[in-house]
Amino acid sequence: MTKDEIIRMAREACDPDKVDAWQNGFWTLTQEELERFAALVAAAEREACAKVCDDKHHAWRWDDKPDSASGPRDCAAAIRARGNKCMN
Repeated sequence: MTKDEIIRMAREACDPDKVDAWQNGFWTLTQEELERFAALVAAAEREACAKVCDDKHHAWRWDDKPDSASGPRDCAAAIRARGNKCMN
């Protein structure tokens, strides 16, 4: 993740009806905002990891052994499924 992506997620997690969370060089977040930010970061990282698996799956599909491509696809699905278990 880039610094800009992290800042975007921090701003997205913050309540827009409250004061700006970024003031005087410091972030100020409530417990709920911090939890939303952590969930956004975790989801983005899970999706990035799953995309690596998807890319491997598509690359491996063209091998002589197409059945061997199920491993990356299964990994991608398992990574994405972790989001259903987190923060519930």
